[in-house]
Amino acid sequence: MLRALTRRLLKLLLWLMLASALLVLALRWVPPPGTALMIERKIESWGGEQPLQLKRQWRPWNELPDHLKMAVIAAEDQKFAEHWGFDISAIQAALTHNQSGGSLRGASTLSQQVAKNLFLWSGRSWLRKGLEAWFTALIELLWSKERILEVYLNSVEWGDGIFGAEAAAQHHFGVGAPYLNRQQASQLAAVLPNPLRWSAGRPNGYVIRRAAWIRQQMNQLGGSHYLNLLKAQRPEWWPRWL
Repeated sequence: MLRALTRRLLKLLLWLMLASALLVLALRWVPPPGTALMIERKIESWGGEQPLQLKRQWRPWNELPDHLKMAVIAAEDQKFAEHWGFDISAIQAALTHNQSGGSLRGASTLSQQVAKNLFLWSGRSWLRKGLEAWFTALIELLWSKERILEVYLNSVEWGDGIFGAEAAAQHHFGVGAPYLNRQQASQLAAVLPNPLRWSAGRPNGYVIRRAAWIRQQMNQLGGSHYLNLLKAQRPEWWPRWL
């Protein structure tokens, strides 16, 4: 009886793995209609006086400005073009820092953040971390680097109910995402660690200083030329359709 139950559980696990892989593969081309984080924020707002109104509008890769792409990479994941979903050196540094006490430091790559925001819930449980690793591996395997960044920029939270670059640009600066300038892009990237606390449109001293640092990092990374590395990240034998 125990063997039969084990076989059924293993079969269920395999079906779930296959279903998740097919879902990730489909999202390689289909814009995600929403994210798990958006659902979570909406449910949280039900306990308040007024339900949260979510704002999000998809912008394809070629309509997102290069300086916004670079600002986010400079702020969140400078090894984005090099790694395959996990920045091992950053994870080790974060573990050492957290073990020494003080505020917790994260080491999530853009790929990990996409996996978490798109498919999972908030929290620090080992189960969520394990699922995050699984979805991160699928995303890196089945998507291009450009697609990962495209989904990130269209899904990341930039304020209370504000998701994606288009909604953020309109909310904070009154322009569409394609018309963001370098300063505005760096300020959007500067608030990403805590977009519910800081405002890109009304930056405090910390956000202004961090935005200036991000612009320096953008220059050091090579600016828009860095984005060419995203196309060269896949080995030659990798299927062209991926």
